[in-house]
Amino acid sequence: MEGILGKKLGMTQIFDQDGTMIPVTVVKAGPCVVVERRTAARDGYEAVQLGLVEEQPPRHVTKPMAGHFKKAGVTPVRRLREFAVAAEEAWAAGDQIKVSIFEPREYVDVVGTGKGKGFQGVVRRHGFRGGRATHGSMFHRAPGSIGGSSYPSRVFPGMRAAGRMGGKRVTAKNLLVVKVDAENDLLYIRGGIPGGKNGYVAIQRAKRG
Repeated sequence: MEGILGKKLGMTQIFDQDGTMIPVTVVKAGPCVVVERRTAARDGYEAVQLGLVEEQPPRHVTKPMAGHFKKAGVTPVRRLREFAVAAEEAWAAGDQIKVSIFEPREYVDVVGTGKGKGFQGVVRRHGFRGGRATHGSMFHRAPGSIGGSSYPSRVFPGMRAAGRMGGKRVTAKNLLVVKVDAENDLLYIRGGIPGGKNGYVAIQRAKRG
């Protein structure tokens, strides 16, 4: 199995054997349950659909999704995600996936939704330098020229401008797994990962690095 679903609990620090302090993010990873097995013969690709098992099941489940879970014989869950697997891997609906699939000193990619920053200007959103901060400048945090008046007489698509910042899917690659607590379903990952506290993330083995 290449990955697992989890929930970000927050950041802390742990100490290595030589006393080195390591900043880590604690993730409650799993347990997850296999909801459906995708096959190349039926679906055109090989994958498994995992659902994150939580203490409180969803309050409202649509009829199509209720039938989907009933067919798999599993309790409805809030979060679903597919992970690619090899054709010879015999995963079936109802199988459990736990954090023990990972080992310390292993590298993973973490996919989550970044924190939303709201509507921001070009200085914060794109790192524009801005103008002089002196008195009387009248040009401090403005974007500057965004197009000629006579030609092209319009703003080209893709021009960097002010707008909504954050709140998008972010992938943090090649993060080190420092510690695996299989008893409490906890994963300690070095550094920060996308999203805020209690945000859902997908953890999978690093594809590169």
